[in-house]
Amino acid sequence: MSDAATNIAALIEPTVEALGFELVRVTYGGGRKPTLQVMAEKPDGTMGVDDCATLSRELSLILDVEDPLPGEYLLEVSSPGVDRPLTRRKDFERWVGFEVKVEMEEQMDGRRRFRGPMTSFKDNMVTIETDEGVVELDFDGISKAKLILTDELLEAVQNAAKAQANPDDAPDGTDGADT
Repeated sequence: MSDAATNIAALIEPTVEALGFELVRVTYGGGRKPTLQVMAEKPDGTMGVDDCATLSRELSLILDVEDPLPGEYLLEVSSPGVDRPLTRRKDFERWVGFEVKVEMEEQMDGRRRFRGPMTSFKDNMVTIETDEGVVELDFDGISKAKLILTDELLEAVQNAAKAQANPDDAPDGTDGADT
């Protein structure tokens, strides 16, 4: 995360949390009119259009008063989406079993990018089954990571949404929130 994004995250996180959301990621950059992207979700992983609008209004007020960025910029408030970035430990824990793309800050065995099913996340290590074999990546050395859109991921997200809408229909008696 850039210094500007880190500063913005620290500035807005108390408001994001007070509104009942969790901050997933903040990015800042772009061309002549940069974009400040704030990605958030509810603790259950949902984030509707009305939620984005509410958060956008509140963040706009803070950013207008604090004025932490030079010049004009666009504020974009969004949900992480299906092929979401993985930024927090809980993201990695929740999405074990699904295909991921990970970029490391430093090279490991001559490469920085890894892709494949994430088979585990424990003791701060992400295990991925790549075409070249199994790799273990230190969470603290990851610069970017995201889920890859697959049929399995779409099915899991759809099933979780159905279970959340109808908790009594969850096949295992859970609320379906843990996919």
